[in-house]
Amino acid sequence: MTKQELRQKYKAMRNALPIDRIEAGSLAIANLLLQLDIWGKTYFHLFLSIETQKEVHTDVILNILAGKDKEVIVSRSDFDCCTMVHYLLTDNTRLVISPYGIPEPVEGIEVPSNKMDVVFIPLLAFDTKGHRVGYGKGFYDRFLEECKPNVIKIGLSLFEAEENDIPYNDTDIALDYCITPKNIYRF
Repeated sequence: MTKQELRQKYKAMRNALPIDRIEAGSLAIANLLLQLDIWGKTYFHLFLSIETQKEVHTDVILNILAGKDKEVIVSRSDFDCCTMVHYLLTDNTRLVISPYGIPEPVEGIEVPSNKMDVVFIPLLAFDTKGHRVGYGKGFYDRFLEECKPNVIKIGLSLFEAEENDIPYNDTDIALDYCITPKNIYRF
């Protein structure tokens, strides 16, 4: 399948999910994350879920990070350049929903990409080699390219890995892990 065909397939599969299954799956993913050897790290980049896209709910992960006193970084997207600016999430951070449905910080303390230790990545599909399909704009590939080489890249998916390899090119950055409600995939 092409990336476009995979996008269509997984968007349809997500749209068919009832909210209670998304919530239960999101909680299971957060619980499996606790098994990873990442908790000695400091800077965690977390995407804030786009509810209209039925993404993994990251609020439970946010609570875990807060409970472990981690520095949580969230982003604001620039759709003209397909880039993101990253901000420290604090009690004073004001979030707004962008025209694309993304909860984003209005302003705050900017954090450079090369500070990130762990990046949680939204995706539509992934394969057993860590290749992924996102929404197709390349935001995360550009962002990950700016991160330090040893940044830990963790995909979050409500579905298991695609059996067939996903097509990729030189600018696509593979995952280190992908967490589903049932499995931890290590690449």
